[in-house]
Amino acid sequence: MKSFPRRSFLKGTAAAFAAAFLHNQAVTRAFAEAGSGQKPNIVLILSDDVGYGDIGCYGAKLPHTPHIDGLAQCGRRFTDAHSDASVCTPSRYAILSGMYAWRRQDAQILPGDAALLFADRQTTLPSLLKQAGYKTGCVGKWHLGLGRGEIDWNKEIAPGPREVGFDYSFILPATADRVPCVYIENQRVVGLDPHDPICVDYKKLVGDDPTGQDAPYLLKMKLSHGHDGTIVDGVSRIGFMTGGKKARWVDEKMAATLAGKATAFIDENHEHPFFLYLATSDIHVPRMPNEQFAARSQCGVRCDVIEQLDWTVGQVLETLERHKILDNTLILFTSDNGPVVDDGYADGSVEALHGHTPSGSLRGGKYDLYEGGTRIPFIAYWRNRIPAGVSSALISQTDLLSSLAALAGVAVPRGSLFDSQNMLPALTGLSENGREVLIEADVFQRTAIRRGRWKLLDLNKPGADKTGSPAHRDEANCELYDLLADPGETTNVAAQHPDVVKALMDKLEQIRGGASV
Repeated sequence: MKSFPRRSFLKGTAAAFAAAFLHNQAVTRAFAEAGSGQKPNIVLILSDDVGYGDIGCYGAKLPHTPHIDGLAQCGRRFTDAHSDASVCTPSRYAILSGMYAWRRQDAQILPGDAALLFADRQTTLPSLLKQAGYKTGCVGKWHLGLGRGEIDWNKEIAPGPREVGFDYSFILPATADRVPCVYIENQRVVGLDPHDPICVDYKKLVGDDPTGQDAPYLLKMKLSHGHDGTIVDGVSRIGFMTGGKKARWVDEKMAATLAGKATAFIDENHEHPFFLYLATSDIHVPRMPNEQFAARSQCGVRCDVIEQLDWTVGQVLETLERHKILDNTLILFTSDNGPVVDDGYADGSVEALHGHTPSGSLRGGKYDLYEGGTRIPFIAYWRNRIPAGVSSALISQTDLLSSLAALAGVAVPRGSLFDSQNMLPALTGLSENGREVLIEADVFQRTAIRRGRWKLLDLNKPGADKTGSPAHRDEANCELYDLLADPGETTNVAAQHPDVVKALMDKLEQIRGGASV
């Protein structure tokens, strides 16, 4: 049997399941009969800005990622998995809602004081798993909005993760480079001194805290662009805040804090089925590794935090093994979008790459519509349940809602618009069949459609109607790539295949108009 390098807690996988397509109930029953009969725990680890070429099992040579590579060695590594968008807020919304985020004009990169994106009583991945009897926990980066209007950070903040379906939450409100720089546990700021109330504003300066623009000499990390708001922990952020001095996080301790909360959730819930959504801040800026990882890698601070991310994965695995529940836990590792090197801080990442290619051989990265923006690492591991191997099945992160609902044995409500498809057979190695069609979006909510070997990028600016369709269809402003022959998207072949362009544009308009895929 195969085993993880140097790790006794990850031992082998069983013989491969037959590669036949089984419908939802049959898949769930097959796994229940093979194991204890209990519903499996589910751990979804969503890393931040990790590119297709950033992990060892996807070809990276310089950063060392033994725990993640071990998941891939003994699990299923996907080579054609995609985030919904090439930026964080929409891709996260798509995962939890099962809906393409570009269907909503407001599902874009949010400020730290934005309202909650989810509607009241909206069906979500955690709410479905709660129906199936799971304890649900959310730890890490949220960035999906909070409240319904102006937020009072000094009281309970609602609606929030609880209303989305999480029994427990410990979150960053937005990103590590945005205010407020505090943790929120079960919808209240952690460690808040009531005599030092928090005030946040993204339009004007509040309080007298120094900013990166006015006091750059106070910075322990210089900025390259933007990020000139309030200085917290020696780093200037996007936006302005005052108050909450005792509640503010320390960047170098963030990974350990989040890992500790995630493992504590497992400790408290290991005796019954649980769903843990662990959304790490690594490797998003500001990249501030703990001293244990600082200057350890061969490709600069960006790779230091990749290795810190791998340590976080190891903490989760060790906790599962300690409770002897690794055999009954499905672990999914992925990223919210493609990579970026300089994202606003002069941390030396560009100069220190030393040949490391975050997107691998793919074109583009974070913010882009090309493959480097949305094709992301995706690994499914379940010891003695999922056969080891590599899958080229086309899947979308939106598919997690339907797939995990099927695994848990709960029905997805009819009558609602879900773009999620049940890919459980592909995730578990029972089938090599993936999606027929996939839609993805960039930072401007422009969309691309993938069908088989063909990918069409519609570079027309989205219109103002609810479908997001461009005001005028202009096939001349499209790019077509044959990903089978040209996975790096180097040659636009739209002029050579006008029939393919037309067919894909017709299908794209149909889906943008509300049709199911």
